[in-house]
Amino acid sequence: MTATDYQGATAESIRHHYDLSNDFFALWLDAGRTYTCALWDFGDPGDTLETAQQRKLDHLIEGARASGARRVLDVGCGWGSLLDRLVNTHGVQHAVGLTLSDSQAEWLREIALPRTEVRVENWLDHQPDEPYDAVISIGAFEHFARTGLTRAERVAAYREFFERCRAWLPKGGRLALQTNIKGNNVRMDKQTVRDLMFIIDIIFPESEIPALSEVVEASEKRFDIVRLRNDPDHYSRTCQEWLKRLRANRDRAVAIAGEDNVANYERYLGSTVGHFANRHLGLSRLILEAV
Repeated sequence: MTATDYQGATAESIRHHYDLSNDFFALWLDAGRTYTCALWDFGDPGDTLETAQQRKLDHLIEGARASGARRVLDVGCGWGSLLDRLVNTHGVQHAVGLTLSDSQAEWLREIALPRTEVRVENWLDHQPDEPYDAVISIGAFEHFARTGLTRAERVAAYREFFERCRAWLPKGGRLALQTNIKGNNVRMDKQTVRDLMFIIDIIFPESEIPALSEVVEASEKRFDIVRLRNDPDHYSRTCQEWLKRLRANRDRAVAIAGEDNVANYERYLGSTVGHFANRHLGLSRLILEAV
C-alpha cells in the first residue's frame, strides 16, 4: 500500500475538524488541550478533568513502557499533551509527533516543547531514520478507515497501520492504542441513529468507528494484545465535562467560531454522553507487544 492507496480520512477532512480554531478548543478542553477520553477515578468525587487526562496519559505511557525511552512516536499528537508528558515527566529523550492539522502543528511550534519533533505528515508517509522504542496513538485510529468501506477493506487499512508500527519497533516493543469502538448495544431509536450520522457527516467527515474485532484481527501475527480495557463510562463523563465547559464559555465560543459551529458541537457532545452511557459506543485502551 502506498500513500495514494490511503483508505483513511483525507487531510482536508481532518482539518475541517481540528483546524476550526485553537482558541475555540482551548475554551472547553483541559489545560493541556487533550482532546481524547480521560481516565477517571470514580471513587474520588473531587477528580478533575486535568487530573483524569494526566492519569490517562500516564496509563498509556507506562503500558507502552515508554518512560525513560530514547525514542517514542505519537501518531495523531493533537496539541501535544502526550509529547509534553513524555519529555517533561517521563524523561523521554526524543519524541516525534505526527498530525495532519496545520493549526495543531503551529501551536506546538509556538510552545516549543524540548526534545520533540512535530511533523504534518500521514503515518503512511512516515519513514523514520531509526526505530522507535515505543509507539502511542490516542484517538486517531478512528480516522484510519473512511466511511463506506467494507469490513474487509477496513481490516486491510488497519492492518497496514499495524504493519508500519511493527516495522518501527523492535521485537517486544509496545504500541499503546486508544480508540472509540462500536458498541454492542444495537437497539437504537431514530434519534440516536440521526445523532450518530450527524457526528460522522458534520463533525468527523470521512471517519469510521471500528469494531473491536476489526482492531484485533488487523493486529494478528504482528502484535500480541497484552492488556485491554473498555471504558465507555469514562468517555461519557469526559464529554459531559467538555459540554459543561463549552456552555460556560458559550459567548466567547460563538465570538470565535460562530453560532452554527457552537450549536453543532453542543449537539455532538450532548448526544455522545448518551451514546457511551447506553453502550452504542465503546472506548478501548489496548497495549500491544510486537512479536
